[in-house]
Amino acid sequence: MAELYLIRHAQASFGADDYDKLSELGHKQSYALGQALAAQGVRPDTWIMGDMRRHRETIEGIAKGMGLDTVNTEIHTGLNEFDFTGLLNARYRGHPAPENMHTDRKTHFRTLRETVLAWQADDIQNPPETWTEFKQRIEFARQFIMRDGVNSVLALSSGGAISQMISAALETPKVQQVRLQLQMKNCAVNRFIFTPKGFYLHGFNESPHITQETDHFLTYS
Repeated sequence: MAELYLIRHAQASFGADDYDKLSELGHKQSYALGQALAAQGVRPDTWIMGDMRRHRETIEGIAKGMGLDTVNTEIHTGLNEFDFTGLLNARYRGHPAPENMHTDRKTHFRTLRETVLAWQADDIQNPPETWTEFKQRIEFARQFIMRDGVNSVLALSSGGAISQMISAALETPKVQQVRLQLQMKNCAVNRFIFTPKGFYLHGFNESPHITQETDHFLTYS
């Protein structure tokens, strides 16, 4: 069986003009995760990521933590996060939005949960992508990862995309996707084993880089 380590990016820059870059803490998280994976004996032969800046910066930190100067990383845009800013704006297009919806964490994630449920029910007009389109590109990314010839894959993605891949693997009701997403820690490791005919969740939301000494690395946004 082959292994997949599907990892959420490290802490990005919530509330900043450019969310899509790691915070100072995020850089430390990614490096520490690389060290922890190396200590576990993880040696990926294939590296894959979405094409977002926070994906690239996280995978660079992991590689450095593993003692690798460079890694040959493939890009698959199916691993990108859904456009949550655009989705929230689409939901409230022409209507008053909650105050500080994009900058206050509590307001943002409460509103995002409600918005994703509406998105799944096709109740948002003209979203950046439909729920069906989102599900399909996550499935295309999974198929790309599971191609012949790979043995140990490290893939870097985002919470919404990872949660959908888990939800699909477990064949859960779609409401579980956002519940999984809101639990997802920064730099969380989700492990799968797979064969040409099977894809199985083997570990969820693991954080081997967080210890008593590094408990300040525990973040969700």
